[in-house]
Amino acid sequence: MRSWLTATWMIAAATAAQAQMTPPAAPVKPKPVATVPIRPALQTPADTANAMAQAERLAIQSDLAWAGEYNGAINGEVSERMVAAIKTFQKNNGARQTGVLNPQERGILTAAAKKLQDNVGWKVVTDMVTGARLGIPTKLVPQQSSDAGGSKWSSSTGTIQIQLSRRKEAAPSTAKLAEQEKKEPPGRRIDYSVVKPDFFVLSGMQGLKKFYVRGQFRDAEVRILTILYDQATEGTMEPVVIAMSSAFNPFPSGAQAIGPPPRKKVEYASGIVVSGDGAIVTDRGAVDGCLSLVVAGYGQADMAAADKVRDLALLRIYGAQGLKPLALGGNAAPRPALDVIGIADPQNQGGAAAVSSVKAASTPVGTSGEFALSPAPGIGFSGAAAIDSDGAFAGVAQLKPLIVAGPANGVAMQAALVPAEVVRAFLKDNGVVANATSRDTKAAMVRVICVRK
Repeated sequence: MRSWLTATWMIAAATAAQAQMTPPAAPVKPKPVATVPIRPALQTPADTANAMAQAERLAIQSDLAWAGEYNGAINGEVSERMVAAIKTFQKNNGARQTGVLNPQERGILTAAAKKLQDNVGWKVVTDMVTGARLGIPTKLVPQQSSDAGGSKWSSSTGTIQIQLSRRKEAAPSTAKLAEQEKKEPPGRRIDYSVVKPDFFVLSGMQGLKKFYVRGQFRDAEVRILTILYDQATEGTMEPVVIAMSSAFNPFPSGAQAIGPPPRKKVEYASGIVVSGDGAIVTDRGAVDGCLSLVVAGYGQADMAAADKVRDLALLRIYGAQGLKPLALGGNAAPRPALDVIGIADPQNQGGAAAVSSVKAASTPVGTSGEFALSPAPGIGFSGAAAIDSDGAFAGVAQLKPLIVAGPANGVAMQAALVPAEVVRAFLKDNGVVANATSRDTKAAMVRVICVRK
C-alpha cells in the first residue's frame, strides 16, 4: 500500500516540477481583419423627386413649363429632362445647380409661374359642347363661340386661335385620325408627330402660323384640339401650348359627351320693365326659340327685337297696367361691386316668385368691352338687373351654359354683364323711349316664362 502511495506522490511531484520548469505558452493574438468603411448611399435628385407626392411633382413640372424651362409631358413622372430643367432654373436664378429645389427656390418658381398664368388669364374649364376639359388663356383669346361641332376661342385680331371639335366616326384609330389631320387643311408642314394607341400629337407650320394638334377618341366619338398662333407670339404661346396639352382631357369622368344639356320644357328668366307701355329687356339666350313667352302676372309677351351679338332681347306686353319701369341712366362702365336683382327659379324658392338680390363683381374681359360676373347668380337670374354702389343701373346679367370652371361635377353657369350703355343703345335702336326716373329695381323686375317643345 505504502509503495503505491509513494509512487503516486512521486509522479505528481515530477509533473509539478516539470510544469514549473516549462515556461507558459505565450497567448496567440488574433490576426487583424481587414475592414471597409460603409458610406451611406448618396441620394440623387431623381430619388428626391420620387420621394415627393405625385401632386407636388405635377406642380413642379407645370411651374417649370410656365417658366419656360421644361418642355416635356406634365405627368408627374421623374425624368432626366425634369432634373435638367430644375438645374437650368437654378442656374438662371444664380443658385447652385443641385437638381433639387430648396424651399426658397420652390417659392420663387411658384411665384414666377403664377405671374405668367395671370398674365394670360389661364383657366381650366369644361366645354359644354364637347364635354372636354381644357386649359384656356382667357386674356389672349377673349372671343368665344360654339356650335354643334364644337367651340372656338380667338384673339380679337385672329393671331391666336383655339378650336375644340367633336364628331362621330365609324371605327376610328389614332393612326387614321393623324393622317387626316396631316392633310387638312392642305399645305400643313409636319415638324413633329407622335401617334400612340390612345392619342396622337402633331405640330408644325400652317401657312405663316405655328400649329399644334392633339386628338383622341372613345368608341365612335372623336375630340380634336387645335391651337394656331402667329410666330410673333411664340415666346408667349410655347408654355401655354405645353400646359394646354397636359390639361386636355377629352373624355373626363362624368362629363357630357354628346353636347349641351337638354333644354327644359319650361324655363324661367328675369326681365326688366324699361317703359310704361310694356317694353321689357332680358337675356336673348333665355328666351330664344320659345314656342310661347309669358310674363308672370301680365300674360302673353311677344319677341319684338333681338341682338345676337350682345344677346339682348326686347319683349312687349300689351294692355298692362301699373308697370313701374326702371331708370336706366348710369355710369359709362360698370363698377366692380354690384348687386344683381332678379327672380330665382321657382324650384329654388319653393315655388314662390319673390325678387331677390345677390352680390357679384364685374371684371372686364380683355379689350372686347365685355364683362364677367363672379360669382354667377342662380338659375332664373338671366336678364336680371345689375345695380352699382351708387344705386344706378349697371347692366343686364346673363347666364351662359358654355364654360364650367372647376371640377366637372355638374352643369354650372358662367355669368356675363351687358353694360348699361349697350342696353341703352339697343333700346334706342329699337324705338324704345327709356326715360323713367324710378330706381326701385325690385318693382321693375318681372318673371319671364319660356315654354319650349
